[in-house]
Amino acid sequence: VQLQAFGGGLVQVGDSLRLSCVVSGGTFSGYHMAWFRQAAGEDREFVAAISWSASTPYYADRRKGRFTISRDNAKSTVWLQTNSLQFEDTAVYYCAANTRLVPGTKAENYEFWGRGTQVTVSS
Repeated sequence: VQLQAFGGGLVQVGDSLRLSCVVSGGTFSGYHMAWFRQAAGEDREFVAAISWSASTPYYADRRKGRFTISRDNAKSTVWLQTNSLQFEDTAVYYCAANTRLVPGTKAENYEFWGRGTQVTVSS
């Protein structure tokens, strides 16, 4: 299973980005998907997750209202729409997949990971 995340970049405070993650080599519709992020010198933290059926999105409390996770099983793709970006959103964003019963918010629950895409927010 391979996950490829892209869509990051250098943006200004208040801008938006849409991150994408394409999954290949497996059965995408059977995976719960999530986005995590890791800032320099920090631990990896949960951002958002979505169940295989797209019926249940989960968000870290601080990202509710600014970030939206979505997926299209026909395209084997999950997206993270990020709005009103702030300095503290600067990080490498990773997509991850798991085959467990629930999506979960802990990195150790996810079996497959992409390489990440850098998001840098500047003034």
